[in-house]
Amino acid sequence: MASMINIDYFASMGRFSVISLIIIIIGALIIAIALGTGQAWAALGTAPGCPYYSPELEMQRVLRAMEPVPAGRDVALLQQRLKELQYYRGPIDGEYKAATVEAVKKFQLSRGLDPDGVVEEFVWRELDEAQSVIGTQSKTPPPPGEVSIVVDTYRRKLTVMSDGEPYKQYPVATGKYETPTPIGKFKVLRKAMNWGTGFGTRWIGLTVPWGVYGIHGTNKPHAIGSYASHGCIRMNNHNVEEIYPWVKPGTMVTIIGNPFKYQPSQYRTMRRDERGSDVMEVQLRLQKLGFYTGPIDGIWGGGMEKAVLDFRQSRGLSKDNSVNAEVYHLLGLQ
Repeated sequence: MASMINIDYFASMGRFSVISLIIIIIGALIIAIALGTGQAWAALGTAPGCPYYSPELEMQRVLRAMEPVPAGRDVALLQQRLKELQYYRGPIDGEYKAATVEAVKKFQLSRGLDPDGVVEEFVWRELDEAQSVIGTQSKTPPPPGEVSIVVDTYRRKLTVMSDGEPYKQYPVATGKYETPTPIGKFKVLRKAMNWGTGFGTRWIGLTVPWGVYGIHGTNKPHAIGSYASHGCIRMNNHNVEEIYPWVKPGTMVTIIGNPFKYQPSQYRTMRRDERGSDVMEVQLRLQKLGFYTGPIDGIWGGGMEKAVLDFRQSRGLSKDNSVNAEVYHLLGLQ
């Protein structure tokens, strides 16, 4: 690299130009290193998927005894977790009433916390840690056969398979409608411990060609069981820690769902530069019909652009580059 730099030229520009050059080189090296952890994707804005975590992305409410009584899915999850830890014996009704408040206070006392009955972020973390201990004590033995994973985006469940048979199932959170979880067959690309803030204690990256997606832990356990992520598959930390040693690079991961109606909605109208599972399905149909010869990668590039234009022309449609309701219908996808 040094041979490519004219030192005399930069020296002639002055001492500050040389310093600026050094800063630029160091910055480039930092970005290259960051790419190894996946955090530079979000910094550069180059790919969809799990962004580097920012607290502003996800705010959760604080639960406390008050009127009107707080109610919702987060309260039901709190009750379920307290019941698993044997602090709560009431119904899972999603209402933060006296019995649930008392159970929280008992849990707080057991963890050396102020028993005020207020559930904040650090209380959720303590719950996750307490369940991690239970998971360690009742550790499931490794699957005896070849391991694969199936994720059902409709039911928000992850199933570990052993020689093609279900071995153990876990609740997960999958992508929101705006940032859906990729649908299809992928493989484990790489694994990492403590990959970055917001990704829990384990990261299992997947070979999704159009972005950075993976199975990982979370510091927002209240979201498990819902459509809440930026496309990744979230698990409770103690669950992802259990499956982490069972998988290796190359392990098959099948994600089930409808790439067009990921959640109840209309099909989106797609154009150039779109990415996703639905783009990949359109590529497959256009390839089968002889219009597309490029890679099946879920990325709408120049080759797919031409294929869409040619297909529309062959079917007597207007000169437009969109995949809309007419195109979906003619491709047999709607």
